Amino acid sequence: MKVVLFCGGLGTRLREHSETIPKPLVNIGSRPIIWHLMRYYAHFGHREFILCLGYGGNQIREYFLNYDPRECEDFVLDHGVAKLPVVETDVPNWRIQFVDTGLNSNIGERLVAVRRYVGDDEIFLANYSDQLTDLPFDRYLKWFRDSNAQASFLAVKPSQSFHVADMEESGRVRSLNSVAQTETWINGGFMILKREIFDLMKPGEELVEEPFARLVGAGTLAAYRYTGFWKAMDTLKDKLHYDQLDARGERPWVVWK
Repeated sequence: MKVVLFCGGLGTRLREHSETIPKPLVNIGSRPIIWHLMRYYAHFGHREFILCLGYGGNQIREYFLNYDPRECEDFVLDHGVAKLPVVETDVPNWRIQFVDTGLNSNIGERLVAVRRYVGDDEIFLANYSDQLTDLPFDRYLKWFRDSNAQASFLAVKPSQSFHVADMEESGRVRSLNSVAQTETWINGGFMILKREIFDLMKPGEELVEEPFARLVGAGTLAAYRYTGFWKAMDTLKDKLHYDQLDARGERPWVVWK
């Protein structure tokens, strides 16, 4: 099943980490987050990728064109020949279509730009390139196939909490409480879409706004609730948290090991 990955955004909230590296190439450990995400999909048998490129697209192309597992994997140099352990479903076994979808395009426009590469597939997958999970994807896909939905996304709980202020008219604070959004579910990506989604899209529309609103009206948009590990890399704080998890050997998204 084809996997469309949106990896052309500017990633402005991570600019404090780097002004030059596109967000999908920000490392977790020794590999960029997009590799971790693609490895996750490949584990469940989905090895055909369509990368919607924009900002930093050339760097993403170069990463895969010059991919060398010796930079990340343990290996033996035997009489000048590098001998690597066999890594199943790693980059050499993937099919990757690189598509320039514009520097300032929104997600909907990027999706429309790769329609011809999706082809006649009844169902395809789509995702942002800055989030990871330990979701059993095969169960999620079966759930979608058993539903009458035309599109679905992963519904997750936000990790942030908020300080809620009770104030007087004058501005004096009566109380300040930390409140987690325990009753809120947010769009966590990992979308499953039927090809009819293209017929619902009009030029310039953002995927999760007007087209998804039409699906809501038709009763054919579904959300798969998941309370396991899920985390986006939106900010430097998120990047540092991923680094801490990796340093401790706590990598729940590494479902292939």
